[in-house]
Amino acid sequence: MTWFLYLIECKDGSIYTGIAVDVHARYAAHQKGKGARYTRSRPPRRLLAIVEYPDRSTASKAEYAMKRLSAFEKRSFCLQRNGVWQIGLSHAEIDS
Repeated sequence: MTWFLYLIECKDGSIYTGIAVDVHARYAAHQKGKGARYTRSRPPRRLLAIVEYPDRSTASKAEYAMKRLSAFEKRSFCLQRNGVWQIGLSHAEIDS
């Protein structure tokens, strides 16, 4: 079963990293305060990145590695050549 690593930018500027089978459903849960404890106290601003992995084990290893990075390194991961959040999605794009 395919799993996804995702990064969320929170309203306080911090970045939350998680894994899920259905990222859009999980993001919606975070928005409603039903997600992780971290995002209950730091509501999501937008979904920054989604990366596909073949199974939960691989996604979990990627999540562990991503969580060890600094916020700067996580943002660099999401940044494209032209300095625009190419894979960042707004609330409107997620909700549609």
